Amino acid sequence: MKNNINVGNRDNSLNVLIVEDEIILALAIELSLQKMGFDVCAIATSAPKAIAYAKEKKPNIILMDINLNKKETGIDAANVIWEEYKIPIIFLTSFADDETLKEAMVCQPYAYLVKPYRDEELKASINTAMHKHEYIFKTKEAKEEKNQNILYLEEGFTFDRAKSFLYKNDNKIELTSNENKFFDIITKNPGDITPFETLYAYIWGEDAYNKGKFRTLLYRLRLKLGIDIFENMYERGYKIKIRKNLV
Repeated sequence: MKNNINVGNRDNSLNVLIVEDEIILALAIELSLQKMGFDVCAIATSAPKAIAYAKEKKPNIILMDINLNKKETGIDAANVIWEEYKIPIIFLTSFADDETLKEAMVCQPYAYLVKPYRDEELKASINTAMHKHEYIFKTKEAKEEKNQNILYLEEGFTFDRAKSFLYKNDNKIELTSNENKFFDIITKNPGDITPFETLYAYIWGEDAYNKGKFRTLLYRLRLKLGIDIFENMYERGYKIKIRKNLV
């Protein structure tokens, strides 16, 4: 599931979910957070409540006590929350032994604070965690968007639909304006056949289909590329040849 943080919107107060079974300590943490300028959306005293609040309240970050004195621990809750909602988690614990740390690292916490800790440490951990979380997901989303725009063609060709650039083994191939238009329209729905009339109208902006113009364009493209990466679909139109194996 996509993370619920508004990436880059750091001026708004963060909503924090506190998961702590000692209610007096939880209230003290809430007061400290409010003094720091953060909002507390809820306090959960058990793993099931933490998971339920994570789904309902959609906090920006969670402060999670590991030892909840229940059958299910904070680590159990953190595993579910991270897998389902990708909400950043800071573990709070009285235990710092290697076994506990190893178990906690599985659910990818953004910080690990050993009690007792100072308010300054807590605030720094929250800010650092949010900065890291925003950076990770901004980078991830940028990569996903880029990958969606890259079309992998046969014989090592790729076409960047966002930029209208054609590459052969990462080397850019210079295309004319009409050649670019041809790739733009034929890659719009790469699994479908693009009719001749649609191709012609898009490239030249004319209603009357001129086979001579179109054949000349394709001939020059084939010479330039050294191979035919588009397929004539029996007088119905053309289809781009997609690479079947990317490995």
